[in-house]
Amino acid sequence: MSEINLMDKYPKSKRNIEERANLIKEEHRKIARKFEKDFFDGDRLYGYGGYNYHPRFWQETVKRFSEFYKLDKSASILDVGCGKGFMLHDFQEFSSTYTVAGIDVSKYAIENAMDSVKKYVQVGDAKEIPFEDNSFDLVISINTIHNLELEDCKQSVREIERVSKKHSFIVVDAWRNEEEKKRMLGWNLTALTYMHVEDWKQLFKSQDYSGDYYWFIAE
Repeated sequence: MSEINLMDKYPKSKRNIEERANLIKEEHRKIARKFEKDFFDGDRLYGYGGYNYHPRFWQETVKRFSEFYKLDKSASILDVGCGKGFMLHDFQEFSSTYTVAGIDVSKYAIENAMDSVKKYVQVGDAKEIPFEDNSFDLVISINTIHNLELEDCKQSVREIERVSKKHSFIVVDAWRNEEEKKRMLGWNLTALTYMHVEDWKQLFKSQDYSGDYYWFIAE
């Protein structure tokens, strides 16, 4: 288990966090947490404000994952919280011999997944991943499991560990100091479990998680 930033190739957001935080109300969070059309393709205050594919987001990060974990040509990859399947599409672009799969709690996202990966994705919950033990060489979950209440979040960590036969990588909302905590609490739309990085490390350890992890920090 190690802390490593495998998201260092992912483009940094240029949004004004404080400005957005001042506009977000509990009604926006309530709608966002349904993970329906408003979250993905509605007004920016409910989520993405239009969730569309662009190669600049995942292509370099997918390459980073593949090289870091030394994935061979027959590697199997699961994306827990796959949305519309953008990352899975880029994994296939990187290597057409990879076996990919994805789950997302959002029926809207799965119904609107990219055509290239539509047959590989399904509606599913991170706390009850619908695959057998040791099914995947690499399980990835980016900014997903923190959307669950604490006990369900712990369960999702155990599930990720269960279905991975080799590698896993999790990214969650976190902070390292009071300034980052303040920004996170203002920025957050959907997370129900968020905490200091050291508390996350203890959570991972308590659930016997053996994979890697990193943080989304509101900067």
